[in-house]
Amino acid sequence: MKLLANIFTLFVALSHVGILVLEMFFWNHPVGQKIFEMTPEVAESSAVLAMNQGLYNGFLAAGLFWGLFKDRFDFKVFFLCCVVVAGIFGGMTAKTSILFTQGLPALIALVLVVASYRNSKN
Repeated sequence: MKLLANIFTLFVALSHVGILVLEMFFWNHPVGQKIFEMTPEVAESSAVLAMNQGLYNGFLAAGLFWGLFKDRFDFKVFFLCCVVVAGIFGGMTAKTSILFTQGLPALIALVLVVASYRNSKN
């Protein structure tokens, strides 16, 4: 169970590294514009904001990597909760698919992390 929890947590961390790359380096690129469904003008006017968002996604990934590397239950739970909340907020305010692409994987990882912790205590 713990291995599965760590695999899902790693997936969430890696996906946030991917989001960091998209938002910080490919926002003004045709790939980023297609993924985020933006015109070049919108991309240009929001590039600095996107870089800021990308940095925050990097912090989420770093926290999850730290939790995995140090095998810290509390770090994994905290950062997965942050991703779940961000996924819900993004799904409600920006694009519904964020709920499923970010929030749901983090929720699954969170449930697995908590379940594996409880199993290890029994």
